[in-house]
Amino acid sequence: MIHCHNLQWGPAGHALTPPLNLHLARASLTGLIGSNGCGKSSLLKVLAGIAKPLRGQVELAVPRLGGVAYLVQQQALDRQFPIKLNDLVSAGLWRSRLNRQQRQARLEHTLADWGLSDLRQHNLQALSGGELQRALLARLSLTDAQILLLDEPEAALDEQGLALLWQHIQTWQAQGRTQIIVSHSVNHMSQHLDNALLVSRSGCIAAPICELIGQRSALEQVA
Repeated sequence: MIHCHNLQWGPAGHALTPPLNLHLARASLTGLIGSNGCGKSSLLKVLAGIAKPLRGQVELAVPRLGGVAYLVQQQALDRQFPIKLNDLVSAGLWRSRLNRQQRQARLEHTLADWGLSDLRQHNLQALSGGELQRALLARLSLTDAQILLLDEPEAALDEQGLALLWQHIQTWQAQGRTQIIVSHSVNHMSQHLDNALLVSRSGCIAAPICELIGQRSALEQVA
């Protein structure tokens, strides 16, 4: 589903890691871990087609347009932009082939599913961090993308929000979607997924997450 061949990324002329060769199967669920500034978010942007790699290639077994969904970090949003939560979430349907009635029904179901029905007319600046995060995740839920790239999806979520998140992640995997999840909570991720990619200046290691946690020196700087 996702194939990286001698991939390097980072600022112009400054690769963040040695070349990465990585092959992720359909419906795989992979954690992306590493220290601050090691290039986790930058790698997601390359996979999403938002940024270009410095070297190497990325091959995705889905169309770039509509086949990949990318969950951005909240700080990438302009909270002052005059848009209501309802419109933010409904943007997940922009490539949907459903008719108007079907789209509205799906939107209503998704808002209720994420506990957002009563907030639909709120502007972004009126939302708490957790409410905004659930709105971004709800928008992702409405896409038909087969590759989901989630950059710190747990950010600002309370216990209920975290339970909803991991419930959906499991559902998406059961639907055959391929997911990569950036998180700073290595121990928390180990409770929900099996495999991870550790990104560091000295190289990238793809392995069962329990093995990576056992490599204390490699994970020392993971924050």
